[in-house]
Amino acid sequence: MKLRFLALLALTAIVPFSCATIQAQNSAQPAFSTIPTAERIPNFDQLTSQLKQYHDCTCKCGCYVHDLDLQADRAISFLRKRAAARSPNHKLAVVLDIDETSLSNYTEMLKQNYIWDGSAFDAWVNTAQATAIPGTLRIDKEAKQLGVEVFFITGRAEQERAATEQNLRAQGYEWKTLTMRAPSEASETAEVYKSAARARLAAQGYTIVLNVGDQWSDLKGKPEAEFNVKYPNPYYFIP
Repeated sequence: MKLRFLALLALTAIVPFSCATIQAQNSAQPAFSTIPTAERIPNFDQLTSQLKQYHDCTCKCGCYVHDLDLQADRAISFLRKRAAARSPNHKLAVVLDIDETSLSNYTEMLKQNYIWDGSAFDAWVNTAQATAIPGTLRIDKEAKQLGVEVFFITGRAEQERAATEQNLRAQGYEWKTLTMRAPSEASETAEVYKSAARARLAAQGYTIVLNVGDQWSDLKGKPEAEFNVKYPNPYYFIP
């Protein structure tokens, strides 16, 4: 637009255009900003493509499996040191989330093109086909060797207990208790629900030394664990 306006001014030295004529020609041209606001938002297809590349470790954006393993290694390193320093008869606990922490639902997410569908996810859970996240399975095995109890606290609904337990066992997990959402807890945020579940463990005399989850809401809220490990999850967010 600026170049067009300068060109019109140059022409006035040759052709006797009036100012009114110049303004009329200018007003006839549509005005565009250099970068339209909507195009500052990444295209959805590009985002889903990047998610797939991150999961498959085929991009410069990182490698999902590698990032998970690094965090699991941090958790195991702390757990070993903490177990070695415990007092006699001191009950230590590890808390693990399930979805995208202990079990991967990536097959279902890919099938749904990363779009949340509650009914489809519930049907997927009931197939009990989610695969173990290897680093978390290592944490579970390490805790058993160290004599530390493992507790699952998940946002899955209580009616999915049978399928969830079947899935966890099939993938090699062992645990003390599995806490799932009761119907009366359905409206609670993840942070409120999970911190209340941890409070019940503390009331039983357990010291929660390690908490592993893929959402900040898995980890925040009182009481917190002595050491929190946050897994990457670029696929969805739970407050």
